[in-house]
Amino acid sequence: MLVHARKTKFGSARVANELREKGVADELISSAVAEIKLNELDNARNVWQKKYKASAETREEWAKQARFLQSRGFGFDVIKKVLNHTESED
Repeated sequence: MLVHARKTKFGSARVANELREKGVADELISSAVAEIKLNELDNARNVWQKKYKASAETREEWAKQARFLQSRGFGFDVIKKVLNHTESED
């Protein structure tokens, strides 16, 4: 239930950490992380679009947006894909 509620707002790292804090078995955590990773890029893009309406213009803005996504538990590879995408890709 926790995984279902969190997977649209948070990345796999944050959900896995929350599950560890609640004492969930490692096998269940790894299966939950695998489920989350299926749609992690789309979820990260949706979270980013809710917070930021436009792509970063400067390095500082890019770093700020990257830190935001990182705080949500998304991995750097996903963050790079989200922040480096162009509108023509959508």
